[in-house]
Amino acid sequence: MRSQWDCLLQNLGEWQGSFTRFSPQGELVQDTPTVVSFEGLNENKTMRQIVRRMPPGQPLDEKVLEYSSLNRTILLFENGAFSQGSIQWAPFSEFGAELGLIEGNRRLRLVQLYNKESQLNQLTLIREKLAGTDTPERPPLTVEQLLGEWQGEATTIYPDWRSPDTYPTRLTIQRQGSDRLIQQLTYGTGSSVRTLTSTAKINGSILLFDESALPVQVLLLPDGASSNCPLTVKSGHFFVLEVGWLVQPDQRQRLIRSYSDRGSWVSLTLVKEYRVSS
Repeated sequence: MRSQWDCLLQNLGEWQGSFTRFSPQGELVQDTPTVVSFEGLNENKTMRQIVRRMPPGQPLDEKVLEYSSLNRTILLFENGAFSQGSIQWAPFSEFGAELGLIEGNRRLRLVQLYNKESQLNQLTLIREKLAGTDTPERPPLTVEQLLGEWQGEATTIYPDWRSPDTYPTRLTIQRQGSDRLIQQLTYGTGSSVRTLTSTAKINGSILLFDESALPVQVLLLPDGASSNCPLTVKSGHFFVLEVGWLVQPDQRQRLIRSYSDRGSWVSLTLVKEYRVSS
């Protein structure tokens, strides 16, 4: 197992891309070209991170960070995928997290933010490629690209550093009529296998899972991305913040930050799945 610091080093390099802000309904609000660089100093024991934002018609905004340790709000996987954000949801406070995936020369990051009324307020999609590479961006995600049966493997890591868990997953997504979707997710092994079935209303690029006490929205986004999170967070309900990424027509990654019914961050799960039938 790599250390958390070694996992961070998988992100070394200069990442060129953009920060694209969307409304909760998926409307594009603002697009800002960016360059984010990670440079290892002191034999990679210190990280220098430079974030340059280049808003059209405005001065360059540059932020330089240097650090040699990681705080409790972040966890990383061996391939460099990570999530950082709030470790506790509470009423009347702002809340949110960033979820980052990495595949070859590209990274995809999503920031999901909630306002003090605990309502989804803002989404920022960050699409990046390593400088000097030309791996193309993927098309916007569609419902049709998600249909079928997906089998994969999930790895869950924990903020308290207990041993990771690895287990198989199976996700089946089918249309139900013209405007609904039915989804069945099975995960775990042995006596701990669980199956969850849910249905969503399809409204353009929005999938609304509205049959539970905590309605959840999946928003289909550019570069094969998807945002999955509750529209409103409420006390007494488990919930997740999730980013999905269709990296190939039959290959998808999902990163899931899970919270307990008391609003505490409990785990981070990376799923790598492959479509076995359509």
